[in-house]
Amino acid sequence: MKISASFFEAARIALASLRAAKLRSFLTLLGIILSTTTLIAVMAVIHGMDKYVADKIADLGAGGYVVVRMAFFGDFDPKKFLELQRKNPELSPAEYEFLRANLKLTRELGLRSNQRADVRAGNNRVEDAQITGGTPNIALLQNLQPETGRYFTEPENMNRRYVAFIGADVKEQLFPNVDPIGKTVDVAGRPFVVIGVAKRMGSVFGQSQDLFVHVPIQTFFKMYGSRRGMSYAAMAGSPERLEQAMDEMRAMLRAYRQLPPQREDNFTVFTSDSILGAWERLTGAIAATAVAVVSVFMVVGGVVIMNIMLAVVSERTVEIGIRKSLGARRKDILQQFLVESSVLAACGGAAGVAIAWVVALVVRHATPVPMVLPPVAVALGIGLSSVVGLFFGIYPAQQAAKLDPIEALRAEK
Repeated sequence: MKISASFFEAARIALASLRAAKLRSFLTLLGIILSTTTLIAVMAVIHGMDKYVADKIADLGAGGYVVVRMAFFGDFDPKKFLELQRKNPELSPAEYEFLRANLKLTRELGLRSNQRADVRAGNNRVEDAQITGGTPNIALLQNLQPETGRYFTEPENMNRRYVAFIGADVKEQLFPNVDPIGKTVDVAGRPFVVIGVAKRMGSVFGQSQDLFVHVPIQTFFKMYGSRRGMSYAAMAGSPERLEQAMDEMRAMLRAYRQLPPQREDNFTVFTSDSILGAWERLTGAIAATAVAVVSVFMVVGGVVIMNIMLAVVSERTVEIGIRKSLGARRKDILQQFLVESSVLAACGGAAGVAIAWVVALVVRHATPVPMVLPPVAVALGIGLSSVVGLFFGIYPAQQAAKLDPIEALRAEK
């Protein structure tokens, strides 16, 4: 009778071996478990952060782009920063009016500027709130949705009205359990009438995005001046024409500033893709470091598996002799031990995935770190651990396959 070691039989033997010696199995798989847990946890953090950045930070909307004095999308260079500080002039209201009158491919163009100030109402106070002066279309460009009330209008802007559109956290701290519409808040010593409250936007990395007060840009200029800290928010006529709209913006702004062709832009135009690209470069470096650390764990775990499999071959020498005497071929024995080592390592990988999943759940609910376990990470963790078990199981499997059946049977004595 010819005996062949099937995959399922070898897998069954491997699982039985795991159950028979639980402590030894745990110690054998500890390196694989740690490496897989580390890999999956890092992938969950990176995947979660990528989604978080795309949804919360880099979401400029379809066709949206921004113009600022200067921006860094890569390694921060202090010398470059000082150079840009020297050569890049501030954006100005005059430039904004010129661009608004001449741009053809940009559907919306908004002007905004920010300051920090305390906001008071009666005995309640919000410290260090963000005061944003903006044109009325900033609500559209930033996707600000009113929960109650409304955003300010162009007549209120041009007439420099003291009206305010406040964030949800400002409302809760200044007007708990009270409708704030029509009430007065004190911003930098000036009384503003609340005309609207924004829908809650949540937080970014634990920092509230609802701690703001929006006022008309002309009122903002009256309070703080119009010499610095401005940016333009824009939206192309259609998402398909975003690049053309940005090129037109760049050309118009260069023409206004009379920059010769050989001079670089002394301003920065960017989209969501610019932010995401910089973020992906950062997370790519983190992932590469994690892979290097995981590789060390995997090698250690693989060596341990190889040693244990060599011990298993010694323990089962007689069994191997019996199988060979009954007709098992060398490749059958080889396959059996390769499957066993792969299944052994895959069990460690599965345990690592389970631990990483629990860690992701705990971290996501207990901290502001957004961890999302991607399905590909599960497949990668189990698949990589199986490959490690297969690779480091080759030598023990070869040793088992080379055993002479006569010598193997004598080992019982």
